[in-house]
Amino acid sequence: MSQMEKKKLLFYIDAVSFAALDASLYLDTHPEDKEALDYFHHFNSARQQALHEYAVRFGPLTLGDVQHDGPCKDSWKWATQPWPWEGDC
Repeated sequence: MSQMEKKKLLFYIDAVSFAALDASLYLDTHPEDKEALDYFHHFNSARQQALHEYAVRFGPLTLGDVQHDGPCKDSWKWATQPWPWEGDC
């Protein structure tokens, strides 16, 4: 688990999150645009996959990424892991 891999994954999550959010804002005013909807689905799916990968490798970024099974199922690790902005990456 290198810090460079962690930084790259966080950067990727930021990029695909921005693309999905930007598309969602456009779709608010153009809900019938099939190409924009496909674009949103592509980047939203990529975001979900990247968030899952980050959670598995480095810990969850959002409460939605907290794993219900695996090694941490018997204790609450959310607040005990280093936060991304604490200089760990």
